[in-house]
Amino acid sequence: MCGIIGYIGKKQAYPIIINGLKRLEYRGYDSYGICVFDNENVFLKKKVGRIANDKDCFLGSLGIGHNRWGSVGKVCETNTHPHEYKGIYVVHNGIVENYKELKDELIKKEHKFKSDTDTEVIAHLISEEFKGNLEEATKKALRKIVGSYGIAVISKKDNEKIVVAKLSSPIIIGICKDGHIVSSDASAIVDYTKKIVTLDDNEIAVLKKDDFSIFKEKKVETIDWESDEISKGEYEHFMLKEIMEEPRVIENAIQGRLLESNVKLGGLENVKERLKKSTKIYLIGCGTGYHAAKIGEYLMEEIAGVDAEAHMGSEIRYRNVGLGSNYAAFFVSQSGETADNLASLKKMKEASVLSLGITNVIGSTQTRETEGGVYTRCGPEIAVA
Repeated sequence: MCGIIGYIGKKQAYPIIINGLKRLEYRGYDSYGICVFDNENVFLKKKVGRIANDKDCFLGSLGIGHNRWGSVGKVCETNTHPHEYKGIYVVHNGIVENYKELKDELIKKEHKFKSDTDTEVIAHLISEEFKGNLEEATKKALRKIVGSYGIAVISKKDNEKIVVAKLSSPIIIGICKDGHIVSSDASAIVDYTKKIVTLDDNEIAVLKKDDFSIFKEKKVETIDWESDEISKGEYEHFMLKEIMEEPRVIENAIQGRLLESNVKLGGLENVKERLKKSTKIYLIGCGTGYHAAKIGEYLMEEIAGVDAEAHMGSEIRYRNVGLGSNYAAFFVSQSGETADNLASLKKMKEASVLSLGITNVIGSTQTRETEGGVYTRCGPEIAVA
């Protein structure tokens, strides 16, 4: 765990960053570092140990800072953030799990590394992608990273902004009268403003003196349908075609998932530990989705010994049922757009219930809003009763 802080605005950045680092010191006290830009110069300071009576005051209204709790690389000034490569400065809270592979690739391209940290790789990747626009370079660089990050990035070549991004590490933006602050914790912001925006995973924000913008990186998905699947082919009606396709659909649904001694469902891997700890599971659907949920209720109780209940989406959204973070809910919907399911899903998420989907349509609202799930791989449904 580390602490990051940044400021861009009309005030001097250094005092704000130092004050923020003192507030964030509980997140890391192995070392600290600060980078501040003025119109002409870059001021970079790195120190091992805790922040004591720091009396420096570099001029400039744009800067970033970092408290380090060393996880990759020993405690020394060289490994202290911010890390820099070709005018790109980065502070980072998180872990780049594939940094060794990325570093090896960059070394082959004649990149020279100064530190032993995983974070320095981020500065090099952004530099590789930089064509004059810092947020575009950051967005492309982050696509190559496996792991977690809360980062703040500045560049002398695009020096009127701070770019921040989040995945599994906290990022909070403070909206001040005279500019913007970014931090990993509200404690570093509260002296300057009570107005904040919290970034969600995969969001990137661009902070400027007078405004800010947020955009979200979306994962590229692949439609696994073929064009002949949405034609009637030799059949007179789509209903008849889809009935006759049922054996193939079942085979597609279990292919690569039903193993000799186990079942592998990749869409549940990231939540499997929490799912194991769930004391109750709701299975929610409408129409035939509800009928499938009733079968699932029986199988879970009889085979797995799990406390499971099937509910109509149109009913449970209004009922006062037990909810909590130790519960899980599976939403069953072919289209992933069933309105009552989505309303029930919102209710479950607000109660911190682990919300999962069993869905056919890639990119549907249900797949976007749930925390994991399983695609049924049934192909397009054209015959809707």
